[in-house]
Amino acid sequence: MSNSLRDQLLGLGFKAPPKPERAPRPKPGASGAGKPGGGPGGKQGRPGKPGKPPRKPRPEGDIDLAKAYAIRAQREKDERIAAEQARQEAARKRREARAALSTFLAGKALNDKDAEIARHFEYGGKIKRIYVNAEQLKALNAGELGVVQDNGRYLLVSAEHLAEAERIFAEAVALKVDPNAPAADDPYADPKYQIPDDLVW
Repeated sequence: MSNSLRDQLLGLGFKAPPKPERAPRPKPGASGAGKPGGGPGGKQGRPGKPGKPPRKPRPEGDIDLAKAYAIRAQREKDERIAAEQARQEAARKRREARAALSTFLAGKALNDKDAEIARHFEYGGKIKRIYVNAEQLKALNAGELGVVQDNGRYLLVSAEHLAEAERIFAEAVALKVDPNAPAADDPYADPKYQIPDDLVW
């Protein structure tokens, strides 16, 4: 609207629209002025947010103790792993030795299928027996024969083969008689000493 038209309207009795009144600005330092809460902007007097307390450094002794526990735990773990590896290695060697022994003993057993004399002996903490004839019993007690365990069977073999079997896998030697040992050391050597077959051990 141009000034001339405005002046004409005012001359005809029209009044100019009133200007909006501005709110008085709060004076600096006035209490309660501004936003609720007091102070300019209403920020003064408002409680601040609780901050996290700074972490206290660990004492040097605690750090050394933690390291010691970690080192010990790692050492125990390494020992367990080493023990398990040693166990597996020992089991592998036993399997290989048994397999080699079975190969060596093939065709060398002197067991008599018609033998009726039970020769008892201790092996693996239990009383075992092998059937022999009278001649074999005499040779067995004289150390000229021996007994080897192979795949759950007890094989009668010559002293020479017994020595080789012991070299291959000593744990398989079930009966090796020393003819010079006192008779009391092997009471089962006496053919009169018979254990009933139906006796449970």
